[in-house]
Amino acid sequence: MTERKRQSKAVAALTAARLYYLQDKTMDVIADELGTSRSSVSRLLSYAREVGLVDIRINSPLEHAGELEQQLHDRLQVTAHVVPMPESVTEVERLERVALTAGRLLTQIIDSNMVVGLAWGSTISAVSRELGQKETRGTTIVQLNGAGNTLTSGVEYSSEILQRFGSAFGAQVQQFPVPAFFDDPRTREAMWRERSTLRVLDLQAKMDLAVFSVGSPSAEVPSRVYVGGYLGRDDYRSLRDDRAIGDVATVFFRADGTWKDIAVNARATGPGLDRLRRVARRFCVVAGAQKLPSLRAAIGARLVTDVVLDEGLARQLVEG
Repeated sequence: MTERKRQSKAVAALTAARLYYLQDKTMDVIADELGTSRSSVSRLLSYAREVGLVDIRINSPLEHAGELEQQLHDRLQVTAHVVPMPESVTEVERLERVALTAGRLLTQIIDSNMVVGLAWGSTISAVSRELGQKETRGTTIVQLNGAGNTLTSGVEYSSEILQRFGSAFGAQVQQFPVPAFFDDPRTREAMWRERSTLRVLDLQAKMDLAVFSVGSPSAEVPSRVYVGGYLGRDDYRSLRDDRAIGDVATVFFRADGTWKDIAVNARATGPGLDRLRRVARRFCVVAGAQKLPSLRAAIGARLVTDVVLDEGLARQLVEG
């Protein structure tokens, strides 16, 4: 077998293994997606086990498995986990598949004595449902941004996500009981001097891992901050005037990654993006082509070290 054929077979085996072991797809479904037979899929899975691509979890003989993942690493300096899927899937299923892979990966990554910062939202909510069980000691899950607005305290929604993470890892959970956006920047400045708030901010400053998605106002599965009553007409107008294209933990940024002079950010309760960049590992989960501009900007601004994304979005990111 030539080196080219061996490499091609390894890539096909890795794709089949990921669909089978990480996405829980049947061999019939995998055969349809790869355009091959069920018996060929079975042989690919056997080959994956024989050559060490699959142990208890999926491994690769390369540092970054798969052509797209390697290209994203070489061009953008991020560790990418590309979730294979056909273009015909719905946006809801696309998100579910990406969330499933992210949940499995986080179960491997999160360990004892870690501080994990968590941003709430539609994508991370989906991820929280896909976590495996892993008992840890001395681990804390801390909320990155407030969730309240004029319609709701947001506590129930954000707490549900945090508690799923806490239960999965036997970890302590620290909520951040402030609104997503204050009405007045001076209120935030005052609150940030309160000892109860400083305790949470100090914990955030000790983060080993931050878990988040990127918000986009045009996504087919809407980012919660854009549809949950958090922003009014004046806010949208202000964001348009400031050329904001997305957010991380309700802190908005432009296509060039700048964010400090965006007016709404003076009232936001998420961590400043300079603060986020100091976290050793920054794990971003994204699904859907509509999030391409915000994801590209977040990566360009060095907010992301690891990204889990669907195959279509990954290809667009490489081509752009």
